[in-house]
Amino acid sequence: WDNADFSRGAGTTFYQEFSTLNTAKPPFVRDVEAKVQRYLRSSYSAAWTLKITWEKAPAYSARTDTRKTITYQAVLTTDGFRSYILVLYQDGGMQWDYTRLPSTNVLIGYT
Repeated sequence: WDNADFSRGAGTTFYQEFSTLNTAKPPFVRDVEAKVQRYLRSSYSAAWTLKITWEKAPAYSARTDTRKTITYQAVLTTDGFRSYILVLYQDGGMQWDYTRLPSTNVLIGYT
């Protein structure tokens, strides 16, 4: 994720939890399961999923520019034994101009 700056009142963050152990699964959870199965070529049935959304998040420091925003999500899911994360960006990928950020060592991804 990145150093988003919500101090100027632009953007929002919200989450939704899906506990699906022994319950009917909503379409979002079924979509997450399908993505995990497709990417890993393995069966997967989610017991718990958390969707976190950063909507219209301005880059730090928003004091200089709140016009360039990004909407992205992190989806954490587990079947109780294996856990996965999906990082989803709006169409077109990361929209922040990294050359204008205070730090120049910017990466997209995870290890």
